[in-house]
Amino acid sequence: MSAPRILATGRCLPQRVVTNEELSRRVDTSDEWVFSRTGIRSRHFCVEETGLDLAAKAACQAMDRAGVTVADVGVCIVATFTPDHASPSTACLLQRELGLEEDTVCFDVNAACAGFLYGLKTAHALLSDSPRPCALIVGAEVISRVMDMTDRNTCVLFGDGAGAAVVRREESRIWHTVFGTRGDRSSIRVQGPGPAPAAIHMDGKAVFRFAVEVVEKSIRQLLAAEGLSSINDLDLVVCHQANARIIDFVAKRLGAREGLFYKNMDRCGNTSAASIPIALDELAESGQLRPGMRIVTVGFGGGLTWAGALLRW
Repeated sequence: MSAPRILATGRCLPQRVVTNEELSRRVDTSDEWVFSRTGIRSRHFCVEETGLDLAAKAACQAMDRAGVTVADVGVCIVATFTPDHASPSTACLLQRELGLEEDTVCFDVNAACAGFLYGLKTAHALLSDSPRPCALIVGAEVISRVMDMTDRNTCVLFGDGAGAAVVRREESRIWHTVFGTRGDRSSIRVQGPGPAPAAIHMDGKAVFRFAVEVVEKSIRQLLAAEGLSSINDLDLVVCHQANARIIDFVAKRLGAREGLFYKNMDRCGNTSAASIPIALDELAESGQLRPGMRIVTVGFGGGLTWAGALLRW
């Protein structure tokens, strides 16, 4: 058995902070309305920053903390549904930005809010045939560029940002994963190229039902795979930071102890593929992650897609 070991993480958020109060001057909403329904108070929007800018800063931070150089990286995957260009991929541009070797495997993956975990799984597989021991996985989103700022049901939810992880394949480590797909374009979609501007369309009630179903199911599957009888045998659960009500509902259904589920959407909003690595980096930077901890991560979103992993830190 082998598993990816996360050596270090990094993150980058745009400088501009957008509060609920600011949004209330643009759409019919209020801080109380948004926070009570989502747990979000503010988020970051890009002004001059690009997705590549965010990805590069998060990646450099992760590599510096991991103590790895470009000579150690054989795989570079960027998870995003909001790339700067349809082509070239953000990962290809990141290769040039970081000075990665030209034989580094580089590509983007679009699995929406589950993208980081899809990238982690893919990188782990590719490392088995890589001439170098490490992979760089980045979740990077500039969702503000695909939002309808007149739709109060979506524009209050999302933020921009990037999170990165440097991983190494280790034969002695064990991990468990679950993945799922349920083709659906009515619950969440972003219009592709065409005469209409790209914008997020979402059926909030349908997404809530989907999310609580697959998050609970994924966690139960991962607990069973690890031979655990209770969620409280875990050290930490890090879900995609979509909505505090989703996380609270699942935590209650599973009988989780207070504080087991990490939440940061109050200050970051929903950053899609970037949300899990940003959360992991916050936890690592604050000293809340220690070697040997059992951590479950679960992502879910458009596609519909979902993914979960039980990691040993």
